[in-house]
Amino acid sequence: MNLPNKLTLSRIFIVPVFMIFVIPFPDWVVNSGFAHEQLVAINNFIISKGNFIAAVLFILAASTDGVDGYIARKRKQITRFGKFLDPIADKLLVTAALIALVERGDLTGWAAMLIISREFIVTGLRLIAAGEGIVISASNLGKIKTITQMIAIVATLLKNWPLALFTDIQFDRYFMMIAVIITVYSGYDYLAKNIKVIRHDE
Repeated sequence: MNLPNKLTLSRIFIVPVFMIFVIPFPDWVVNSGFAHEQLVAINNFIISKGNFIAAVLFILAASTDGVDGYIARKRKQITRFGKFLDPIADKLLVTAALIALVERGDLTGWAAMLIISREFIVTGLRLIAAGEGIVISASNLGKIKTITQMIAIVATLLKNWPLALFTDIQFDRYFMMIAVIITVYSGYDYLAKNIKVIRHDE
């Protein structure tokens, strides 16, 4: 397995570890009687330090997105496996983060649904296009969407730290609102520019 594919796989493997540090064990697990004191200690650690560790893991995983593609193109190591795995890794990372934030009550289900729905729609569009031998490349708007999503998720994970030390302005909510708007608009942009792919046989 080449380096780009290893980087892509590492992004997938980071997802469950990321989730561990975002969501503490539920009460029914902690109070089950099995290793109670240890589970309480782990939960306390997750509650106090988990956000920072999760943010670092998310940034680390997100940073491999683009790097693996760049290395694959530069070394001419583009493979079918890589083409299949890369978008899955991206969607898993963002979807896991959004679901975790919704479960914690730090994000509305509507925001998560809009972002995830856009990813499904564009992915479906790309699959149909691929079947017709058409490649839909990532647009500049799509890249901006990705960046705003990453910033919004990290800001929400860190609960606005370190900005929260100086101001009560909830930057995470503003960033998430911007990310949702850009995400929805970029989805519309993809559809508008590639509607012929869907309507090809009409």
